[in-house]
Order: sequence, then structure tokens, then C-alpha cells
Amino acid sequence: MEEKTIRWGHPSYVWRSGQERRLRLILEYVPLQDKRILDVGCGLGLYVKRFRDYSDEVYGVDIDPEKVAEASKELPNIKQAPAEALPFDDGFFDVVMLHEVLEHVDDDRQAVIEACRVLRPGGKMVIFAPNRLYFFETHGCYWRGKYHFGNIPLINYLPNFLRNRLCPHVRAYTSGELRKLFQGLPVRCLVHTQIYPGYDNIAHRRPWLASLLRKITYTLEKSPLRIFGLSHFMVMEKVQHQ
Repeated sequence: MEEKTIRWGHPSYVWRSGQERRLRLILEYVPLQDKRILDVGCGLGLYVKRFRDYSDEVYGVDIDPEKVAEASKELPNIKQAPAEALPFDDGFFDVVMLHEVLEHVDDDRQAVIEACRVLRPGGKMVIFAPNRLYFFETHGCYWRGKYHFGNIPLINYLPNFLRNRLCPHVRAYTSGELRKLFQGLPVRCLVHTQIYPGYDNIAHRRPWLASLLRKITYTLEKSPLRIFGLSHFMVMEKVQHQ
């Protein structure tokens, strides 16, 4: 159970301000009203549930059968499948989201290819993925064969061969590495930026500190220093084949 959590990541159990902020960011660039939407790696279905405020045709897939079973208790259209082999027809969706998923899949390139395949022309792919330039690795690390949970500083600044030994369970992307996943695919980039955390865990213990961090770092998102944010945010649009 612990190994599965380390490899596939920990799902969000409650909707907090960080998720609400990301939803507002999506809405700024991607129309959701009455769209057919897919959340790849949906976990317990928190985003699926919120997307249903805008559309009745919202789907979710996750590789973990336990999460699928739990999410299906409240939500329709939840399926078990890997991101690399989505059980849907070509061009089925208007919107496909991969929210902090690419870092965990076996084949991130194939996951992007599949997301593109099930998008209709003009459809939007929404991606959140870990930023290699963020000062902490938030997925923990391995040291001397033992996994250590928590935010580990500066690991992502190490050369690849060292970083991958410490964090073989998760990827982090430079802007160039993330964009390279889309090479040769019929998509164009509408948005690519970086965002800072929601600081929800800090807010639970020290609201004043979370408020201060939000004011500072959310201001940085409007400056060149956004490149050090926690996550990449991308919106890709599928185009017609030439």
C-alpha cells in the first residue's frame, strides 16, 4: 500500500483553496460549460465533482482500482485505466486534464499522445506538472534504500543521474522537457506558465504565514520569477491535421 502511494502519488481528500485557485485558472482559459470533459488520473474525483457544476458529461479515469471504486460511489463515468491507454474513441472529448499525473505514469510521452488522441480538433488539453526549478521536491526521496516523506530541498537542482537515484518514483520537468513531449503532435500551445503552491497545509496551522506567502509568491507569478513556481500550467489546443 505504501509503495503504491509513493509511486502513484497521494490524492487530494478535501477541496481546499489551492484546488479552487487552480479551477479558476482553468476557467480563465478553457470553457467548461456543457463540454465533454475527461480528468486523467482523477483519484477520488474531486475535480470531476467540481467540473460537474459546468457539465453533465464529465468522465474520470485512474489506474488505482481502490480510488476508482471509492469515486464511483458518488460519481458516474469513472473508469479504471492507465493514462497510456484511455478507453475512449478518437476525438471524444472537448477538454482533457492531466493534473499532476505525468510525473507518475510509466510513459509520459504515450500519456500525452493518448490525451491528444481522445481530444476533438479545437479541444483543449490542461496540464499541471512539477517544475524542475522549484526549490523543493514535494514527493519525498529515497536515501540508502529507505523512502523519506516530505518536501526535500534542492534535489531537483542535482544532475539527472543523481536526482533520478534519489527520486526514481517521480519526474520533474523543465519547460523544455515538458514541451518536448508534444513534438510532432497536432497541438499548439495557448498557455505555458508556472504557479506557486496554495499553502493549504501551512494555512491550517499558521493562517497568517500562509496569507503572507500567498501575497508574495502570487505576485511573483506576474514576474520573471514565476519560473521557480511549484508547477507548470499548460493549455494545449488540438488543431486540424494538415
